[in-house]
Amino acid sequence: MQNLQQEIDLLIRNVPDFPKPGIMFKDITPILSNQEFCSKVVDFYTEQFKDNLPDAIVGIESRGFLFGMLLANKWQIPFVPIRKAGKLPHKTVSFSYDLEYGSATIEIHEDALKPNWKVMVHDDLLATGGTAMAASELINKLGATTHSFTFLVNLEFLQGAKNLSKYSNKIISVASYS
Repeated sequence: MQNLQQEIDLLIRNVPDFPKPGIMFKDITPILSNQEFCSKVVDFYTEQFKDNLPDAIVGIESRGFLFGMLLANKWQIPFVPIRKAGKLPHKTVSFSYDLEYGSATIEIHEDALKPNWKVMVHDDLLATGGTAMAASELINKLGATTHSFTFLVNLEFLQGAKNLSKYSNKIISVASYS
């Protein structure tokens, strides 16, 4: 893991004052152009869950789609997108929540998950945990449970993992910043 942390440190781009003053944005787009590193990330997650795969993966719009889809494909399980309100074409279930810099509503298709499925929530970055908690609420509304959370980056100083623990204690990130 330390090796992956060091590689992310070299690849990730820090963008000051985005999306608003005082925020140091962790831009993962340089990581995405490095196919070898992306494969290492998928292998890392695979090792973490080799004995306990979820039934499905939900990826949170839009960067949660990237590795979420790769993992679902590798594990041969369904991938389900969670999107911002108004972006899904079929009947949806929605959940509104507060972010560290505003509020948002996310949605999932009402028929996307089967009852009692154990579902992994994947996103690129864990900050306060608000979006991942909202995703878990959507999962619960559909009769499934949150199996785990995976992130590329965890901003530990914002204590998002603490907020997620009521849904699952399995919270895995490739890199952490304190």
